Amino acid sequence: MQAIVIDDSRAVRAILGGMLREMGFQVSEAINGRDAIMHLNANDPPALAMLDWNMPEMNGFDLLIRVRANRAFDSMRIVMVTTETEMSQVARALEAGANEYVMKPFTREIIREKLQLLGMFEDNRDQYERTSTAEGELMP
Repeated sequence: MQAIVIDDSRAVRAILGGMLREMGFQVSEAINGRDAIMHLNANDPPALAMLDWNMPEMNGFDLLIRVRANRAFDSMRIVMVTTETEMSQVARALEAGANEYVMKPFTREIIREKLQLLGMFEDNRDQYERTSTAEGELMP
């Protein structure tokens, strides 16, 4: 299963990427929202995106809005992984289409639990299998 980690921190990308690989995901990375749009436009939609909020050039919230506006990405599960801890920000992200929210710092157990809730493992994945659509590209 494909996943993308979108975070401006190299360390966070390495940590999350390592965790996801251990869980059986094939992982790609992007350093900000603009980089993620280029990646998403050039590849099939991944099953999962782990998305930071605070990044240069295009933040994670703006990327979330653009991704959720494009039906081609409807089945992609998006987990916000961020230092934004205000409940109003959590609510804002969930209302905009994030499927789950993880506050930094996080543990492997927290990530696994969130992914299990989303049905991202063999035993419960079938209800979330993605379908391919022929929608347009995301606009940067």
